[in-house]
Amino acid sequence: MVNAIKETDFQSILRVDSELNHIQDLDLLLERILQEAREVVHADAGSIYVKESEEVNGERVEKLVIKYAQNDTQQKKLPLGQKLVYSVFSLPINTLTISGYCAFTQKLVNVPDVYNLPPNTPYSFSPTFDKISNYKTTSTLAIPLVTSEGRLLGVIQIINSKDKNGNTIPFSKEDEFLITHFAANVTIALQRAYVTRAMILRMIRMSELRDPKETGTHVNRVAGYTVEIYDGYAKRHNVPNTERGKYRDTLKIAAMLHDVGKVAISDIILKKPGRFTPEEYMVMQHHTVYGAGLFDDLQSELDTIARDIALTHHENWDGSGYPGWIDPVSLKATKTDDQGKPLGRREEEIPLPGRIVALADVYDALCSRRVYKEPWTEDQVLSEIRNMRGIKFDPELTDIFFDVLPNIKQIQSLYPESSMN
Repeated sequence: MVNAIKETDFQSILRVDSELNHIQDLDLLLERILQEAREVVHADAGSIYVKESEEVNGERVEKLVIKYAQNDTQQKKLPLGQKLVYSVFSLPINTLTISGYCAFTQKLVNVPDVYNLPPNTPYSFSPTFDKISNYKTTSTLAIPLVTSEGRLLGVIQIINSKDKNGNTIPFSKEDEFLITHFAANVTIALQRAYVTRAMILRMIRMSELRDPKETGTHVNRVAGYTVEIYDGYAKRHNVPNTERGKYRDTLKIAAMLHDVGKVAISDIILKKPGRFTPEEYMVMQHHTVYGAGLFDDLQSELDTIARDIALTHHENWDGSGYPGWIDPVSLKATKTDDQGKPLGRREEEIPLPGRIVALADVYDALCSRRVYKEPWTEDQVLSEIRNMRGIKFDPELTDIFFDVLPNIKQIQSLYPESSMN
């Protein structure tokens, strides 16, 4: 029976390995890795951390930063479609915590009962989060994610193994064996996702050199909000999970490139420490067609979605946005009014990705400090979005935005303005 279970589990690992290798976006991959790791060893909950570093008093200090947390028991208490909200925190890579010890030693840690640690155990367990969430952590398995070159990428910590009757049991030696193979396989997919993220952020940094507002944290937030809104839309429209998963991965990367066309705008305008004149604003509007023009040689769905977003994320639901019906290659209007000016796209003439990013981008801009304004209060931002429903924003997507607002605020905490990415 054990051999049969192992064979089934190994087949599952191979299947998952193939699926994970098709996910391009780092954040979505991390979320999926945690989900699949828990399923491999039948765990009720877990968290995934990535290794990051920051400068403290002139020295680089490495730490683990939580990226996702999942808990089936707590999830079942939430309304359908709502995601679990968790605290965003970091912890040092040392021997004092279970995950820190796992990262420090780069070795698997299996704890049958965190409330009954053996004497002289170097790490300890804090019950703080159990008390806050009214959840009892018992068994824990922490696995380092280490490349073949020995570089630590992060740690998966999974919690409370469940037997067939739903009882919490310790993680077994078989679980250790399976999760070790799983972790070895997923690090390859993680390395590739890191390379993809690095390439995208290098493009963003090119824009950032030109436009100080175009930061890595801004594009990560906008892309994260975009995926959350799309997920809500997909659930409303009964989009199959397989199709939704593939599309959201491509959408996330494309959304990060929404303002890439700003590289073609003059520094005199981009770096102006104040509001634009009407003439400067007209020039600035051209970043949409310049950005779309970068994707004129369509090779993939990513190119198509990135082009649509770059071109249409400043269009308005009522047709008052820009640039309107302009071909991004020839720069000629394809639909005009009586005066020969391009007509604005309206309602569903605007592609869905453009409508979503329009909302995500404005939300983040209103929440952020600019050289010409302070960040708006949360009440002011949400009131403005409600007022713009059916005028600037797609009414249905606006409703979805408020449905997923807790998830959007979670992303804000993952990518604060001062964060380095």
